[in-house]
Amino acid sequence: MSDGMRVDLSALDEVIRRLWRLLDDMDKAGTTSRYDTEIPMDAFGQSCWFTEARDLHGAQADMKAKIEGIIKKLHELIDDFGTKTSKVRDKYNNEEHEIQTSVGGGSGGSTRDAMV
Repeated sequence: MSDGMRVDLSALDEVIRRLWRLLDDMDKAGTTSRYDTEIPMDAFGQSCWFTEARDLHGAQADMKAKIEGIIKKLHELIDDFGTKTSKVRDKYNNEEHEIQTSVGGGSGGSTRDAMV
């Protein structure tokens, strides 16, 4: 039984579109963090001249891995939310279609007394 509430399917569509765009941006960020943030060991200096170079390189590699992990988790979260939003939108759309069908199929009224 309906309680008189309406769902704006176009608003749900917009949320889904925005989530897809955000996922695309997250994919780009993931690619950047994976491939464009690698700093070679020699950028920190030679270990014979700068004894902390190996520690700096290790810290950079650890931070790079953490950033990649964060981006991956965010991507999973956004994907999960987008999938669930799409399912909710589909359920509301199907329910709306069933209601329209049960009250005359959108044809403007009952076909009970229609001429054949």
